[in-house]
Amino acid sequence: MNKRILGLALPNIITNITVPLLGMVDMAIVGHLSTAHLGAIAIGTQIFNLIYWNFGFLRMGTSGFTAQAYGAQDLREAVRIFVRAFSLALIIALVLLLLQWPIARLSEIIFRVDKEPHILQLALAYFFVRIWAAPATLGLYAVKGWFIGMQNSRLPMWIAIFLNTVNILCSLLFVLVFHWGIRGVALGTVIAQYSGLAVGLFFMVRKYGHLFRQYAQEPNPSPRKRANRLLNDSLQWKEMRRFFKVNGDIFLRTVCLATVFTFVTAASGRISPEVLAIDALLMQFFTLFSYMMDGFAYAGESLVGRYIGAKDPKSLRLSVRLLLCWGLGLTVLFTILYAACGDEFLHLFSDKPEVVDGAKDYMFWTLAIPVCGFAAFLFDGIFVGATATRTMRNCMFVASASFFAIYYLGKHFLLNPAAPDSYVWNNILWTAFMVYLALRGILQALTLKKSVYKLAY
Repeated sequence: MNKRILGLALPNIITNITVPLLGMVDMAIVGHLSTAHLGAIAIGTQIFNLIYWNFGFLRMGTSGFTAQAYGAQDLREAVRIFVRAFSLALIIALVLLLLQWPIARLSEIIFRVDKEPHILQLALAYFFVRIWAAPATLGLYAVKGWFIGMQNSRLPMWIAIFLNTVNILCSLLFVLVFHWGIRGVALGTVIAQYSGLAVGLFFMVRKYGHLFRQYAQEPNPSPRKRANRLLNDSLQWKEMRRFFKVNGDIFLRTVCLATVFTFVTAASGRISPEVLAIDALLMQFFTLFSYMMDGFAYAGESLVGRYIGAKDPKSLRLSVRLLLCWGLGLTVLFTILYAACGDEFLHLFSDKPEVVDGAKDYMFWTLAIPVCGFAAFLFDGIFVGATATRTMRNCMFVASASFFAIYYLGKHFLLNPAAPDSYVWNNILWTAFMVYLALRGILQALTLKKSVYKLAY
């Protein structure tokens, strides 16, 4: 079982490492332009996190449903699942493109930086370029989720390596050679996303095209007739209703996730532009750890869904236990790594002394990130694979409510409203964030038997 877990997790880890590495490169590029650019890329990135995280069900729901169909050896249903997810992704992307101006106006309200308003203008310049990648970004969610559900982690790995290599090269070219600033970083992302989608669809046709071609029952049907049959079967109301029910729970759960992370960035900007830049650097430590842990969470999605579909409770329990053991090992490793090399990471991200020196005062929070966060990531993967989304949603509701309760109570009792101490204020914010992470994992652990294990019988 360990070999199977690693066979799925390692390609996912490689896939996910390219994402924070890309973010680090973008952060390093703009971080050497100015502190304002550093804050702007943090806000711009968070705007898209707020948008795209809300549609994370296009990947998570797809992987869970597909893994269960794979475990039950129902490959026709697996084909229908992809068509449902990809069609929905394109529809949502079109709506986002049509609503880009209202989204920008809402972002101005959420991410207001009173002392330096030009930071927000830079962030919106980034937004209006990168929003045109929406069809490719959301389409890739469906492609990646489907591959993971089909127990294939290697193809998403190659797609991600290609996509992020293109992104890094384009960003360096557009910023350092053409001097297009933050718009150049955004344009590099747009080009890379469409390139990645093209490669993903190419791999799908090459490896799984026979499943789609063989879908129609009649001998040698025309491509048009085959496509119409597949589309009609995939969008049947009964199956769509279950698809939306599970993904609706994931959507609500992800709205809470995006709200918390958006609030962290917005609250940092309210404290001061310097704290906004500092927290942007500190969140890179969270991002790096989260994408490493997500490699094992994706393995959990594949294996849990497969064993539930195959009605194999023994393998299901074993896979969950081993996933948690691997998570604990990574937690110890990252805690030691951050304690030993944290300062070096800060200098890698920015050469602005005021930002780097300021971040050192909060470095102890980077040691708490692995300890508080590992269980939340792993249990998310386990619950997604089981499509136990209602319980996952309810746990997120409680954790998110706790985050805001701790933050506002802390501000009320520990801050002087007339002259708030920025150091105390930011530590209140990080305390609330750590409690939020830990509570997610604890609550899901308490409901594991009832919500996941029973589905394999």
